Amino acid sequence: MDEQSSTVAEAVADAPRGNAYGALAAYVKRAGAGERAALARLTPGSLRSNEVAALSRALLFAGLQPENWRAETWLRWALVVHGIALAGHDGTGRLGQQLARAGVAESRVTKLLTARGDAFRQLVPRILRLLASKGVSPNWFELGELVLKESSQTGEDLERAEQSRLRIASAYFAAQAAKA
Repeated sequence: MDEQSSTVAEAVADAPRGNAYGALAAYVKRAGAGERAALARLTPGSLRSNEVAALSRALLFAGLQPENWRAETWLRWALVVHGIALAGHDGTGRLGQQLARAGVAESRVTKLLTARGDAFRQLVPRILRLLASKGVSPNWFELGELVLKESSQTGEDLERAEQSRLRIASAYFAAQAAKA
C-alpha cells in the first residue's frame, strides 16, 4: 500500500462506524489533488468509464459494497461523492440553515425541494457550487438521504424523501425568519 492509500485508509478508519458520508468526506479531504479533481469532475447522470475507477475507490474506502448495485444506485452515489468533492460535508448543522446562511434564494430552495428525477439531479450540483462559493459545506446526512431516496420506486423511500424535504424546508424558513 502506498503512502497516499495508507493515509486515506487511516482517515476512513477514523470516521464513525456506519457513517458513509463522513467516511467519504474523510477520503476526499485526504485524497491527492488528482483524485479530488477526478471526483469533482464526475458526471453523476452518466458516468464515463474513466470516472468509475475514482468513484469505486471512494465507495470502497467508505465501506460500501457497490459490486451488486443497480445502475441507478451507482448514479445516486456518484452524485453524493461528486457533491462532497465539490462542497465538503458539515454534519453539525441543519441543511436548511446552511442554505439560508449561504444566502440561497427562496426560489432556488423551492425548486430544489420540488424537483424530481433528472431535474433534481441537475439542480443539486448547482446548489452545491453556490454553497461552496460562500464557504458553506452541506449536511450530507440530510442531503444524502434525499439524493438516495428521491424518485424511488418504493413507497417507504418516497415517504422518507418527503420527510427530508419538509425538514430541510422547515429549517430553511426558520433561519430566514430569524434573520428578519
